[in-house]
Amino acid sequence: MYHFSLKPFALLFLALITSLSWAKAPKREFYQIKIYRINSSEQGDRVEKYLKDAYIPAMHRIGIKNIGVFKPVTSDSLSGKQIYVLTPFKSLDQLAQLPSTLEKDKQYLSAGKDYLDAAYNNAPYQRIETTILRAFEGHPFISKPALSGSKAERIYELRSYESATEKLHLNKVRMFNDGNEVGIFDRLGFNAVFYGEVVSGGTMPNLMYMTTFDNKASRDAHWKAFTDDAEWAKVKVIPEFQHNVSKNIQKFLFPTEYSDI
Repeated sequence: MYHFSLKPFALLFLALITSLSWAKAPKREFYQIKIYRINSSEQGDRVEKYLKDAYIPAMHRIGIKNIGVFKPVTSDSLSGKQIYVLTPFKSLDQLAQLPSTLEKDKQYLSAGKDYLDAAYNNAPYQRIETTILRAFEGHPFISKPALSGSKAERIYELRSYESATEKLHLNKVRMFNDGNEVGIFDRLGFNAVFYGEVVSGGTMPNLMYMTTFDNKASRDAHWKAFTDDAEWAKVKVIPEFQHNVSKNIQKFLFPTEYSDI
């Protein structure tokens, strides 16, 4: 008599179900934020020429859209000689493979020659600060803001919420997703570009997000509406979500003319 065991088939079935659940799981983008620190207008011009003529066109050729390039608003106390570049990626693998991909792009190499082949004693920037983020479940893809005002007057607000511990950081992320903080911002018309958990950066543990407005007056009016919102009044006092932000950094930016968003 043969003894037939269901165990191997049960394990196979479990593996199949698990793989299907992963396949159906909503994908989330990854974001790279690069901050170029420059010390002269000449350096700024060289970086911008590279971004406009070489980097962004090359990224478009490989199917990466919605790249943002921003500068600090001059009245921002945290402003300096900086250029912010926001790039969305489908995966960390796509990000990791980018240098080898660009090395094969002859148009990119030609258009970016001044920047790429800069001499050691004539660099186009001082330093580059890089942050890598994973998009929130509640906002898995980058969004182009639905703004009607001119780019010159727009306010893009980049916020970083630092937490005292990793556990409290994850708690704040849940507050955005499960506590519907993302939904409140959407309902009030904050025109969020992205929300992301920082997976590599200089001020971890933290999350970052960017909201956009036609001008400073619109920004202030939207934040007043948020502060006065009845749903937010309930969410912010939920015991589960207390003490999950230890530091809030706000940076006010405006988009360059060649920015995708």
